Amino acid sequence: MAAIDLNLVRVFVTLYDARSVTLAAERLHVTQPSVSYALSRLRDLFGDRLFVRSRDGMQPTFTAMQLYPALRDSLAQIDSVLESSKEFEPRHSQKRFRLALTDLGEMALLPRILAHLHAQAPGIELEVVPLEIDKVEDWLATGQVNAAICSRPINAAGVERRVLLSDERYVCLLNRDHASIGKSLSLEQFIQARHAVVAASTGHGLAEDVLREQGLQRKVSLKVSHFSSLPRILQESDLLAILPEQIASAFALEAPLKVLDLPFEVPPFDVALHWQAHTTRSPAQRWFCDGIVEAITRA
Repeated sequence: MAAIDLNLVRVFVTLYDARSVTLAAERLHVTQPSVSYALSRLRDLFGDRLFVRSRDGMQPTFTAMQLYPALRDSLAQIDSVLESSKEFEPRHSQKRFRLALTDLGEMALLPRILAHLHAQAPGIELEVVPLEIDKVEDWLATGQVNAAICSRPINAAGVERRVLLSDERYVCLLNRDHASIGKSLSLEQFIQARHAVVAASTGHGLAEDVLREQGLQRKVSLKVSHFSSLPRILQESDLLAILPEQIASAFALEAPLKVLDLPFEVPPFDVALHWQAHTTRSPAQRWFCDGIVEAITRA
């Protein structure tokens, strides 16, 4: 097989992640015909179609699925080495960083992070990507995000972790004038009440795990995608919701809501920053991760 150049590897990996010629072209900052031409060359080199159009986008063939892990990891290592040789001057940088974060993180952590980073590097761009816990490992491995903040540990090989908030706990948030629940919450009241839950993709599922382990069932009346919609919903209904204490207390200060202890034990949890270890060879990546840690832990 003829030698394959780095640009073709980059097109292959990006197209595999994006599953779309249009999205791949946008991410690579090239034209769609350029991506199509590169794909044609890749097909000739590997003697395989590699990607097949379907209703769900460009689907990889078996050969492409076999090639992807090695090409992805090799590209990441090469990019890491190249980045390590570049100087990074925060004050003059226009670099864009991507951070995976839940909407809770956006409300509780993002203002501090943004203020801290922009104080040192006013020209950088920070793009926040809504966290999807089942995808974040791949996002880090492929470089789709520089880092991710979540409460669920990411145990993949090569992922570094720094705790930002320790010993957080879950509580129950509900209407301050709830018709049947006063200053405390019994297990019977919890089971009999109606509940609002947030999508498991946010990574905040520890309390749900405990409920399943104890065989406790409750009436779920509403499922939402974001925590930010809960205050208005709870103050206008008799629904209960489980949230981390820090944000639940903040909601209760701004709306007629109250925070109560859960009637069952849920282990405390940490909120941590995660990133791919080899990327810290890059001065820009080191600055970014260190800046997030400083913004939260030294606030």
